[in-house]
Amino acid sequence: MAEVSEVLMSVLSTVRVPRPGDRVHKDECAFSFASPESEGGLYVCMNSFLGFGGQFVERHHARTGQRAYLHITRTRKAQKEDDNSSGSGDPPKKKPTRLAIGIEGGFDVEQEQYEEDVKVVLFPDRQEVTSEDLATMPDVVRERVSLSMAGLLAADSVSHALQVQQWDGEVRQESKHAAELKQLDNGVKIPPSGWRCEVCDLQENLWMNLTDGKVLCGRRYFDGSGGNNHALQHFQQTGYPLAVKLGTITPDGADVYSYDEDDMVLDSKLAEHLSHFGIDMMTMEKTERTMTELEIAVNQRVGEWEVIQESGATLRPLWGPGLTGMKNLGNSCYLNSVMQVLFTIPDFQEKYVSSFEKIVDEAPSDPTQDFKTQVAKLGYGVLSGEYSKPTPDPGDDPSASSEPRGDQVGIAPRMFKALVGRGHPEFSTNRQQDAQEFLLHFINMVERNCRSGANPSEAFRFLVEERIVCQQSQKAKYTQRVDYIVQLPVPMDQATNTDELQEAERLREEAEASGNPPPAAPRARIPFSVCLDALSEPETLTDFWSSAVQGKTTATKTTRFASFPDYLVIQIKKFTFGLDWVPKKLDVSIDVPDTLDLSALRGTGQQPGEELLPEVAPPPLMTPDVEVKGILGSRGNEEDDSLYSPLLSPVLDDSTVSQLCEMGFPMEACRKAVYYTGNTGIDAAMNWVMGHMDDPDFSAPFVLPGCSSAPGSTPTESASEEHLATIVSMGFSRDQASRALRATSNVLERAVDWIFSHLDDLESMEVSEGGRSEGGSEASRDPPPGPRVRDGPGKPRSVWFSGSAHDFLPVFFFVCLFSRWVIFNDQKVCASEKPPKDLGYLYFYRRVAE
Repeated sequence: MAEVSEVLMSVLSTVRVPRPGDRVHKDECAFSFASPESEGGLYVCMNSFLGFGGQFVERHHARTGQRAYLHITRTRKAQKEDDNSSGSGDPPKKKPTRLAIGIEGGFDVEQEQYEEDVKVVLFPDRQEVTSEDLATMPDVVRERVSLSMAGLLAADSVSHALQVQQWDGEVRQESKHAAELKQLDNGVKIPPSGWRCEVCDLQENLWMNLTDGKVLCGRRYFDGSGGNNHALQHFQQTGYPLAVKLGTITPDGADVYSYDEDDMVLDSKLAEHLSHFGIDMMTMEKTERTMTELEIAVNQRVGEWEVIQESGATLRPLWGPGLTGMKNLGNSCYLNSVMQVLFTIPDFQEKYVSSFEKIVDEAPSDPTQDFKTQVAKLGYGVLSGEYSKPTPDPGDDPSASSEPRGDQVGIAPRMFKALVGRGHPEFSTNRQQDAQEFLLHFINMVERNCRSGANPSEAFRFLVEERIVCQQSQKAKYTQRVDYIVQLPVPMDQATNTDELQEAERLREEAEASGNPPPAAPRARIPFSVCLDALSEPETLTDFWSSAVQGKTTATKTTRFASFPDYLVIQIKKFTFGLDWVPKKLDVSIDVPDTLDLSALRGTGQQPGEELLPEVAPPPLMTPDVEVKGILGSRGNEEDDSLYSPLLSPVLDDSTVSQLCEMGFPMEACRKAVYYTGNTGIDAAMNWVMGHMDDPDFSAPFVLPGCSSAPGSTPTESASEEHLATIVSMGFSRDQASRALRATSNVLERAVDWIFSHLDDLESMEVSEGGRSEGGSEASRDPPPGPRVRDGPGKPRSVWFSGSAHDFLPVFFFVCLFSRWVIFNDQKVCASEKPPKDLGYLYFYRRVAE
């Protein structure tokens, strides 16, 4: 022990005591998903506070010279039966009473009971020091090491902070209408029971409007049950915002909904508002389930393994490499689905998994914050099979043989989720997200982090050719842009079961008129071919400004593939907007084929004898407070190297701008929408608005491309080096990237769109061998290298799809592995007998050879 004491004394200066703000990783390895519960436990560096599994701690010691590590191992305690046990060996679980996680009354976070063993291990000889051993050592050693051990054990680990340990879905905000709610003196008094909808006589799911006392039924649910929407319709007709659910009123409160705020809310004056209509809140008793209880019932129902069946057949669990489940971290099924897909693609496997050892060896000092390291860690965890094992049952005898349970040990991608979501307004939260949006977000991160070497996102990248033909002059304009996903429209008017849908609608109207619950609505069946036709059919552009006729006219736009990627992602556009611009989901069944032939959708470019529209910009829109600083159409000079001399005000369709503003969007955003859609009408501008609402500069003053700043503002900042590197990595020169960023106010996504729509203009730039602009003759000019896109025949085969039948269900992900379909549902991985390929949301196709 004297020798160990000397070693500790020699490394004492490297032993730190955690301070507030230090990141302590004591629950998860930086390079793997090893934890204190894993075989071999976890080693926490007592200097950097990074955690390492047994296979990586030696590397960290060899690389950094650190010798002192806190070794934490946890062994699960045997569960004891109590008097209320069901006899299965597991204690009874309390029924949740709150829509919450990790707090009293909420859902269990399934925290197991463990026996913990802690000791200090000194490398390279792995000498062990326990708390008892420290008591015999010199005071200076004992005090420093004991303080470090105690600090590490008491610290809240980063991993723990990232878990969904405490989430309360019942936290509601005070309604903005509550304090000054106007109530009509109409003499209405509501009895304490016996309520009916005043329109349809429904006796459940009833809501009383707190302005006029009207008692009406609630919303219709996805399956046709619930109410008949009469309370909602009343709000739409009157604008009276607040309603209380009858049957939920107790002395402690009630369910109050704000139609205007579209959320459950608090009403601090609820007792006063109820008293206005003769309801004594202090004497009321609960007779109906609250909205929280209804949501809890749904969450319990969809979380059961038994419901994950096809045609009544229980699915067979699968284990092994490539069959690893991922834990749901709280609405993280979108992330799980996308990452499971990506790591079946060779490009991502080769980039991050095949070179996993090299990535670990070259990782920075804090690998938990390194994108490449964390992606490689996740990929190795998914593909290695190390975590694709049945979850041990605490009540089982390890020596007894039994059928494995459906759940896997799986992996929990907490470090990865925290890293890729950091700073993002949506993906940094635990709210439900869209898988397609996360896929594009992750591809964007890959693009930024693959500035040199292989870029796996190239597997998805393709060029889109847009051809606009002026109907008056019959002259055409061609542009190309890069894309990663094909969004396929769903023409509901071409359903093959129209008669069935019309009959169901007739029965629904009859039931609504008679006050009876409506029957379950059938699902619309849409042929995939009509969706593909809708994608390829020409689009009519009204109010198109034609440079050939120097005025507005009608044009047609057709969209085609300029290249076919190795892997084609198709998104079924199941979400649409109603007449009130409220998004709604389409319940459709689409017969998506296993193999596609998209050869007919390949673009052909300019046709023989076809004339192109002149490259002349629209005339300026003159306003009294704007001074014209140049003439569009004249080339820039040495001082102003933009493609055209800028104007301080573009040509904008005032009527379209006004229509957008009337919908509640910011004026500057409306101006951008009209400008960037070329005055092609309200539909195109509205689509632009919906696609750019998350842009950081959405409401910022509109800056005309090619102009350094908005009127009266200071010049924009120089191009971001990170953005420059991203565009250069796509095959463009630095000058071309700079020009694109200057033209789009340094917004990366817009710059990428801009550069692909100005390829012809970029060809006129003098590009030297080093990528910098230099003077030279016309003959010395070389065309830009363009984006790195792959191409081949347009005949892809389906290999994955993901989606859900209803909004509240988990995202199920299916993949064709080894000629069989496999379902991934978080930690559950099973052989799929009849995959519901007609209900998918995202479909992934692999291009096949001729």
